[in-house]
Amino acid sequence: MHDVYRRLLDHFGPQAWWPAETPFEVMVGAVLTQNTSWANVRRAIDQIREAGLLEPTALYKLDPEELAELIRPCGYFRLKAGRLRNLLRLVVEEYGGDVEAMLADDPDELRRALLAVNGIGPETADSILLYAAGRPTFVVDTYTHRVLARHGRIDFDAGYHDVQEYCTASLECDVQTYNELHALLVRVGHEHCRKRPRCAACPLADLLPDGRPLEPGE
Repeated sequence: MHDVYRRLLDHFGPQAWWPAETPFEVMVGAVLTQNTSWANVRRAIDQIREAGLLEPTALYKLDPEELAELIRPCGYFRLKAGRLRNLLRLVVEEYGGDVEAMLADDPDELRRALLAVNGIGPETADSILLYAAGRPTFVVDTYTHRVLARHGRIDFDAGYHDVQEYCTASLECDVQTYNELHALLVRVGHEHCRKRPRCAACPLADLLPDGRPLEPGE
């Protein structure tokens, strides 16, 4: 995995991800970014900020319909409003609205607490741990899985934790490294490793295996 990391970093440079001003903004964004582009998430977060509500207790007290309208730009806004409220409930009712105290909790305990929240899966929980709490937890997303499977590094049916273990096995357990690698895989996935791959000029093109296995549906 180290070879993939170095190639991507040399090609694209540091990504400075996650684009947020506060850890709480990262948490909100981690929920809202499910199944949508970051541009739409940014619009939704900007509306929350402009309303003076980018704070856990204030946002939790907001009427659910008003919250849904605020985040409308991110798509699936009613569903995501419910998921966001579930996360806010954890922050407010279990940690007294203190985001710093929540993120300072034992990482294993915090991950379990996040995964117990309805609507938060491993990717969202690990995004919060890595980008908001600054814990060395690698985030696996659709791009990560697709890039590695197409390059013969993992099976196409590999599960979340299998992919996570593969990515971290040859890398130093380091927040900055995990941050950069995840962001770089998103970058190459967005620009090249799409549903219909654009392999020309991809920095990983020559790492494709000869006679690579066909993807499901090909």
